[in-house]
Amino acid sequence: MHRQSTILFVLFVLAVSCKVQKANQRLHLTVNANATTLVFSSIGYTAKEVAITDGAMNVSLEANATQLSDVVVVGYGTSRRKDVTGAVARISEKDFNQGAVTNPLQQIAGRAAGVNITVVGNEPGVAPNIRIRGITSLIGGSDPLVVVDGIQGGLDLLQQIPPSEIESFDILKDASATAIYGSRGAAGVVLVTTKKGKAGKSFVEYNGTVAFEAVAKQYEVLNAAEWRAEAAKRGVASTADYGGNTDWFKELTRNGLTHTHNLAFGGGTSSLTYRASVTAINQTGIVLNSGYKNYIARFQATQKALDNKLTLTMNASTNVEQNEWNGPGVIQASYTRRPTDPIYNADGSYFIDPLSFGYTNPYARAKEIIDGRERNGLFASLRADLEIIKGLNLAWFGSWRKNSDFSGFYAGRATTIEDARNQKGLASKNTNQSNEKLTNLSLVYRKSVGRHSFDVTGVYEWQQGVYDGFSAQGRGFVNDFNSFNALQSSDFSSARPGDVSSYKSDQTLVSFLGRINYAFANRYNATLSFRRDGSSKFGANNKWANFPSASVAWKISEEDFLKGNKYINDLKLRAGFGITGNQQGLGPLNSVRLVGPAGTTFFGGAVIPNYAITQNANPDLRWETRQMFNVGLDFAILNNRLSGTIEYFNGDTKDLLFGYGVPTPPFPYNSILANVGTINNQGIELSLNYKAYTSRDWDVVLAGNFTANRTKVTSLSGQLNGVDLKSDTVRWGNGGTTGVASTNDGISYLITGQPLGSFFLFKNAGVDAYGNQIITDINKNGNIDQGDLSGDRYIAGQVLPKFTYAFTPTVRYKDLDVAFVFRGAGGHHIYNARRAQLSALGNLGQTNVLKTAPGIGINNVEYASDLWLEKGDFFRLDNLTAGYRFKTGSIKYVESMRLSVTATNLFVISGYEGMDPELRQDGGAGTGIDFGIFPRTRTIAVGLQVNFK
Repeated sequence: MHRQSTILFVLFVLAVSCKVQKANQRLHLTVNANATTLVFSSIGYTAKEVAITDGAMNVSLEANATQLSDVVVVGYGTSRRKDVTGAVARISEKDFNQGAVTNPLQQIAGRAAGVNITVVGNEPGVAPNIRIRGITSLIGGSDPLVVVDGIQGGLDLLQQIPPSEIESFDILKDASATAIYGSRGAAGVVLVTTKKGKAGKSFVEYNGTVAFEAVAKQYEVLNAAEWRAEAAKRGVASTADYGGNTDWFKELTRNGLTHTHNLAFGGGTSSLTYRASVTAINQTGIVLNSGYKNYIARFQATQKALDNKLTLTMNASTNVEQNEWNGPGVIQASYTRRPTDPIYNADGSYFIDPLSFGYTNPYARAKEIIDGRERNGLFASLRADLEIIKGLNLAWFGSWRKNSDFSGFYAGRATTIEDARNQKGLASKNTNQSNEKLTNLSLVYRKSVGRHSFDVTGVYEWQQGVYDGFSAQGRGFVNDFNSFNALQSSDFSSARPGDVSSYKSDQTLVSFLGRINYAFANRYNATLSFRRDGSSKFGANNKWANFPSASVAWKISEEDFLKGNKYINDLKLRAGFGITGNQQGLGPLNSVRLVGPAGTTFFGGAVIPNYAITQNANPDLRWETRQMFNVGLDFAILNNRLSGTIEYFNGDTKDLLFGYGVPTPPFPYNSILANVGTINNQGIELSLNYKAYTSRDWDVVLAGNFTANRTKVTSLSGQLNGVDLKSDTVRWGNGGTTGVASTNDGISYLITGQPLGSFFLFKNAGVDAYGNQIITDINKNGNIDQGDLSGDRYIAGQVLPKFTYAFTPTVRYKDLDVAFVFRGAGGHHIYNARRAQLSALGNLGQTNVLKTAPGIGINNVEYASDLWLEKGDFFRLDNLTAGYRFKTGSIKYVESMRLSVTATNLFVISGYEGMDPELRQDGGAGTGIDFGIFPRTRTIAVGLQVNFK
């Protein structure tokens, strides 16, 4: 066997002494006299063994698609990708979506199988929705845990991180990977690693974009001439025509403009590195007086001491978010207002219809109202890593996060809007504060003995959150000068119950956890983890729970029978099982009996407030638990040109948290939150990456992913304290005020044995001569039963997509690069409740209707029928970016410069008639029902990245 010297190219050198300059330049090596070969390797490249010769040696390494992310972040540590046993997806900066990014999740939409990121409209400041492997809970919450450099939080934590300051996302998808986070890991974990300072020369970086937005699609409603013709045909009274000719949508919208600017600088020495940045995001919304601003300052530093045995890492970030609201309500009013209504009266005042109760002029609503929010956020963390002896490390981590959220509303004395008219001013002010602290202490021991290696991790963690808030409103002001900042000047004689309220709560989570990683002969890996959580949220009988996991991996390509195979370069089989918990969606008092206001009584000439029990106690309230099995195959073939992953997962959420009706007595209140029911979630994921062509000038890479997911309700029944909690069908989504009658407006349901969220609808059979909808008498009993369990309803489709997919090809020619993101989904339906409302011709005297409504011919929408159910399948070009990297050798102070142009939402292919087929998929009631959304926009963004010397 040859004795080898190994060089980790550029980063470090083993067994040789060398002076390393830059890649593509020279290495000067001095090797041992008996050394015969050198092994060159680098993260992201295939290792190459070269025989030592005298004189110059030319060595080039080929990119290895399977090793581009050699080290991934896992819970409470890192791991080499080849040693990972769970389902972990990594998205690095080079693969991020580009453009005017205002939330980090936009950077990874379509980039990972099983990770569904949905943008519902483009309302300024509203974050995308993310689901990892589907919906795992009903009211317990399906948002993943977000961990930014060790700081734990919800999706709102991402708003405090500049998108251009993120280095990578690591997404933990299966329970064997997430169980280390216990009760916070049931819905998956998003681990965010931010950029750090580097030793060496100081640097300054600028990254900015300017984007122009326009509405991509809108509902086509009647114009003034068409409305008058249809009104005359239907005998609408002439008093409904006020002589206007108003395109309300056009009047209420504009072209949007978004700026994002990030300036970062840093540097350091071998013992101290730092990075600092400031970021400004400014978004002018497409609806009048809507907008979003976010200003972020961030600092990171790493200090080494005690001969590099101690490492201190500090992160701090502060931000100010500001919102101006003028959301979907104004847009929906632009469709329903008659085009014959003017904006202004002849005297210049805003028009209101004196014959229409509750009439609101949407233009006045957009211009008159002050409706905004400001949020001030701050978080900081400190980590200390100490090497006690070789292989034994002690670490302490502490973080603090504080947010202050303020919102205010004011409608002036002369306002014409419905809910404030004739009140001489209406004002409200709300403040909410959160104070979250976390600390953990961990001990890690690593050891290798022969062909065996292992590491053991033990952690103690404590988390506490304190939340408080105050709200007040008043009406009747002398003037409008102070808007909502002078509530004490309101007319106290007009005060109402509930005008003033406040709250305070706290919750604590204590955890003990451990993990063992074992590897043998670079072929076999195993990981065992165990976490015990104690939460103050749960009933006295169930405050503690255990969350174990186990996973194994077999590197088949390292076996003798495959080593050296010229077709199979890498092959690894993984399997894992784990149990996680869920306490999202629960407040600190959900397990105890509550008493609250219950109206008033007039007695003895005075109004006396009443109080009653408003929540039953449930000392047995406990964690939702999710058990998941996962098996995966990672592979690379054809000289690493084709690589990918195939995964199968199957999980059950048990002890499902849900609200049930109960008898009174024995219960003092008619409903209770209990752990009853089960849902099953299973699916297949496929990720592929193919290097179609590579040369000095060209790179063509075809990448994509596909996910098939089935989520089914397996049980909704159980027992609590001897009382049966039984239901096979539960209403999940209603028609609300969108035109479906309130007594029979059930649309989507939870039905045992059916997909989560089934459309349980009446079957449309046409329209009679009087404009009444004809419904099929499915059970043939001679009448149409309009109840939830009606025999005239049928399962017409499912809410959630059966599959999602993305195709992300990239092409590089010399210094020009082009990247595409195509995304799609299918196998589901959308209930277009907004189209139902805008198709009711019987409302024509008071509202507008769609251009298609006369062809349908329905007077009133009385039934939730399949007439309004549409296929939700879509295929869209979500992002197209072309960039050019300039040669900057002649520019004195510029290291590199790249100019890019990004277009988003270029086209969508779909049969859906609504504004956009992508709706919220968060799992809450109303999922899959289109009540009307903020318009989806089409954007063109110009970006500039400059690295200064």
